[in-house]
Amino acid sequence: MIIKGITAQITRTITEKDTAEKVRSGSLPVLATPVLSAAMEEAACKALAPHLTEGETTVGGSISLIHKAPTLPGHVITVTATVTEVKGKKISFHITAADENGDIGEADHDRFLVDGVRFMEKAEQRNGKKQ
Repeated sequence: MIIKGITAQITRTITEKDTAEKVRSGSLPVLATPVLSAAMEEAACKALAPHLTEGETTVGGSISLIHKAPTLPGHVITVTATVTEVKGKKISFHITAADENGDIGEADHDRFLVDGVRFMEKAEQRNGKKQ
């Protein structure tokens, strides 16, 4: 059962491949906002994983991210996702991120519970693949 207050944390050492310069979201060798966003979604998924039934998964619906400070390669980020609301199949999170020097970002994120097989069938039909 998914309830308000469920939380999970991930850590990741930032490498050159995680920089804005490498992912083409900017020109500087600092943690790219899209990489931070992915880490935030990873923390949210980790929070939900123990509470899902067989065949059930979640998909991201929205993320509103504020990237507050740069992080250089070699530094470790810690991302914490906390469920703030559950309404039917919609699960909302508040997510924070920090490195050794302090706060680097926060986000509000929504995920939706889906049946993995049915979701992929619909995706394939939508994209012209027939079963």
